[in-house]
Amino acid sequence: MTAVLFTCAGQRADMICAFKAAGAFVVASDANPLAPALYHADVRAIAPRVDDPGYIAALAALVRQHDVRLIVPLTDLDGAILQRGRAELGALVLAPSPEIVERMSDKYAAALELAKHDIASPPTWLPDALPAEIPFPVLVKARKGFGSRNIYRCENREELDFFLRYTPAESMVQRCCQGEEFSIDIFCDLDGRCLGAIPRTMIESKGGESIKGMTIMDEELIALGRRAAEALPLAGPSTLQCFREPDGTLEVTDVNTRFGGAFPLPTAAGSQYPQLALAIARGERPEPRLGQFRAGVTMTRFFSHVALEPAPDEPGGLRAFEAPSQALRDG
Repeated sequence: MTAVLFTCAGQRADMICAFKAAGAFVVASDANPLAPALYHADVRAIAPRVDDPGYIAALAALVRQHDVRLIVPLTDLDGAILQRGRAELGALVLAPSPEIVERMSDKYAAALELAKHDIASPPTWLPDALPAEIPFPVLVKARKGFGSRNIYRCENREELDFFLRYTPAESMVQRCCQGEEFSIDIFCDLDGRCLGAIPRTMIESKGGESIKGMTIMDEELIALGRRAAEALPLAGPSTLQCFREPDGTLEVTDVNTRFGGAFPLPTAAGSQYPQLALAIARGERPEPRLGQFRAGVTMTRFFSHVALEPAPDEPGGLRAFEAPSQALRDG
């Protein structure tokens, strides 16, 4: 079995279960012992915080101990750190170059990078370089952030000036998109070849994460996903968010260089992304699967839980004693 290490595992039990179903031996790490995804893995480990000087060394020890072949970051926090430390880690890191990870995590730098490759995005400005004629409505957005935090819609100059003073985050200003929003779940090999691009609708989201959506066979969106992925270039999983404006223009607002929160939807639609990742870890060169998924698959998400008890053989540790599925059946 191919051993895979997931970092910052958090709540991503869906991802860990999907990789196990694809045949992986899963090692999950997190700084928080109550991260529920830990208790779905074959091996769980409490790691230092991402900003700890010993972070890479601690993960490298896990790689050696479990013969890990592939490292998959699950948040925006450590992709660049892992790529810069890959020599010490001794395993493939499923992420783009650290430069691309950092540019995409800075929404202003991402807009500049997209423009460099002729990929349309909404007009974007820094607060001290606003145009004389501002096309309201606009958004004040944190340059670095997640979960739709510190985003404020402004209908006029008075509101814009207020929210620029109010926001606690280093911010930019971006014209509001008026069309329908879509996400494209993308997967590339480590050479930047796009192996898959699955568009989905955004029926409902909470805290910036999709909780209801449907896969669609939209050739224009698939082509956009592939073009953006190979131009930047991306590697491993990414999620591209865009709007189809009333004039038909597709404008990209975000590129997240990790598996998206709606990972269960492309998986259910036949993405084969875990299988592609494992093939890459084995040194194979998978062929692109563009357009090879089921359209019309709808996802609606819900909460579950893991019940824990003290682990008798691990002082201060915990173990799961009630499977979520059993808890649901028992009410």
